[in-house]
Amino acid sequence: MGHAVAVCGMPGSGKGEFANIIADNGIPVRSMGDMVRAEVKLRGLEGNPNVFGEVAADLRAKFGEEVLAIRLADEVTELMKTHPIVLIEGMRGTAEFQIFNSRWAPRFSSVAITANPEVRFQRTQSRGRLEDGDREQFQIREAREAGWGLHTLIEQADYQINNESTLEDLVISTNSWLTKFRIIIS
Repeated sequence: MGHAVAVCGMPGSGKGEFANIIADNGIPVRSMGDMVRAEVKLRGLEGNPNVFGEVAADLRAKFGEEVLAIRLADEVTELMKTHPIVLIEGMRGTAEFQIFNSRWAPRFSSVAITANPEVRFQRTQSRGRLEDGDREQFQIREAREAGWGLHTLIEQADYQINNESTLEDLVISTNSWLTKFRIIIS
């Protein structure tokens, strides 16, 4: 049985880039954000900075804070049967952590990607995602995700990678972490 790793971080911290680097190493990645984007599409809504957060909050209100984790867990468990590592990109709440940890511990770890707010805001402005908006929308999103327990997840993560430099530096840091992590879990 493989090891599940969930990556968390505030908006614009580099979770997606971290996931891309991990995927480039042949590790399957499942994105919780993609689940919200799919739900927006399923509901026939037009993407904008408000709608993604509203749909995520609506899902949590209707089905519980852990809804996305529950929906994703079986797929990750199946992948763990044939892969030594499976990455979950975008864990945002303590309820999600509880689902993952109770299901897979001790074969579950978390990684936090960190960067200061100004760096993160500038990244959101340059990446062109529909869920990103102006500074006010950025602050609304920050507060919403903090309300789900994201700060706690970051503080309590098993590993932290600071990402305030270049993408090339993140590639080096991520690959270094992955090399060490593979040794730890083997």
